[in-house]
Amino acid sequence: MTPRNKRTLTYIAVALGGLLLGWILFGGRTSEDVHDHTETAAGVTEYTCSMHPQIRQNEPGKCPLCGMDLIPVTTASSSAVASPYVLEMTPEAIALANIQTSPVKSANAENELSISGTVQLNEQKVSSITAKFPGRIEKLYVNFTGQEVRKGERLASVYSPDLISAQRELQEAARSKDIMPELYEAAKTKLRLWNLSKSQIQRIESANQLITNFDIYSDATGVVTQRGVSVGDYVSTGTVMFEVANLSSVWVVLDAYESDLAWVKEGSNVNFTVPGIPGKEFTAKVAFVTPVLDASTRAVQVRAEVANPGNQLKPGMFANATIKTSAQAKTNGDALAVPRTAVLWTGKRSVVYVKLDRETPAFEMREVTLGPRLGDTYLVEAGLSEGEQVVTNGVFAVDGAAQLSGNYSMMSAPATKTMEVPEAFKEQLTAAVERYYTLKDALVASDAAASSNAAVGFTAALNQVDMSQLDGSTHAKWMQLLPALKSNAATIQKSTSVEKQREAFNVLSNHVIDAVESFGVNKDVVYKQWCPMANNDQGAFWLSDEKAVRNPYFGDAMLTCGEVKQTYRKGQRVAADKEPVQAREHVH
Repeated sequence: MTPRNKRTLTYIAVALGGLLLGWILFGGRTSEDVHDHTETAAGVTEYTCSMHPQIRQNEPGKCPLCGMDLIPVTTASSSAVASPYVLEMTPEAIALANIQTSPVKSANAENELSISGTVQLNEQKVSSITAKFPGRIEKLYVNFTGQEVRKGERLASVYSPDLISAQRELQEAARSKDIMPELYEAAKTKLRLWNLSKSQIQRIESANQLITNFDIYSDATGVVTQRGVSVGDYVSTGTVMFEVANLSSVWVVLDAYESDLAWVKEGSNVNFTVPGIPGKEFTAKVAFVTPVLDASTRAVQVRAEVANPGNQLKPGMFANATIKTSAQAKTNGDALAVPRTAVLWTGKRSVVYVKLDRETPAFEMREVTLGPRLGDTYLVEAGLSEGEQVVTNGVFAVDGAAQLSGNYSMMSAPATKTMEVPEAFKEQLTAAVERYYTLKDALVASDAAASSNAAVGFTAALNQVDMSQLDGSTHAKWMQLLPALKSNAATIQKSTSVEKQREAFNVLSNHVIDAVESFGVNKDVVYKQWCPMANNDQGAFWLSDEKAVRNPYFGDAMLTCGEVKQTYRKGQRVAADKEPVQAREHVH
């Protein structure tokens, strides 16, 4: 072999070796393998500005336009399809935003409200001494306010020309009373209406001369709080000459602000102190709450009546009080409470973010119904369950990230599907749902006879629902659902085959779910569950009153097949359907 041929063979061998090495390194990788780097990009965190969402970068920092700290936002969900209520975040983003959670706890719905006010006169024990006839004040027996008087004690003497004329009329009528008794009685009645006593009238009738000065007597025992006349003053009928207040009991009038009204009600215990009597605490009960709010102070007056032996409490004293009361909430006994920092307010809506129990950290936006404020917490009437973790620090960062990701957020409220219906209708629908649970349990047990009987009970409950309580759109919605509910219940009732009953139950469940979402029920929790293998692998829903899955479409054959898709809570409105958020496509 010539040297030239040897070189040619060497070149060919080197070329073949290179091809072999290239096949070993790259030939075994498919197009899917080449695409793997895009898959690992899913879930990468970007940072953006809540005010300028066009600013995006791969590391934390400040917005070049406004200088605000950038907010972490996940570029793609870890799953292909995500709920618009749920935001997934990486652990790094959670740490950077300093997101912290706290459990929803039960709290005693009692509160001790601290308010202040003043001691005031008991208006029910204040008497006004008025002039019953016109005249001139000749003499005063009470010369200053604050003087104590007793009932029947003289207060003043009055000279009255009108009273002198009335005396003459009485004396003349008395002389001819046998002839004109009516005139005689009219003359005495006139003097009685002027508040003259029986003894004074008899003295006038028997006297040979007229009485020029008449005494004014106190109608009550107490303290003179106002003197409206002086010696020589001329008074007309109705003039208030004195006010006498009985201080054996006084009022404590306290100012309760608008935000405290939920904690104030009649009958609550009040403990108060006054600076003028140090070391002593007085007790009373709330007797009255003014029905009108003072527009200038934004407060209502809370009044308590308290005994005042020895006149220790002086009207005008300042009082510092505490009112122990329970919230006027929809809960009985203990209630659920969340920290104030967990709540986002937006008009009529109150929103919290609940941490979900998943491998990938995720937070669900939850609309809640709040009760009154209790210190640094709010009572929760609907929307949360005890033990759930709510975001208490960094809640604005979570909401901002949700908004930038296209999810529902505080400012982008979903349209609600739930309609307002009378409470009586909701109670009747709840009774029908209870019968639906019985039917579901019978199918879990694969008992055709029990299912048939349960369908009879469900139909009877439907017939008890009074649709006349509805009007407009609510009536139209119920009339849309009712025929399908009754027809599928009838199919289950007539069938002796569990499989046929389960087919009808699938359709029935969809309409029951629609009714629960549209009108609501008075159940603390209702679980919407899903089995992907039911209905010939097309999947089927049902409702349950327990979280544990007990499959009515397969029974013992696949008892726990399924998952909870949605949880309905009492008083919580259900949002209208929205297209789920799709994961972003990777661009190469």
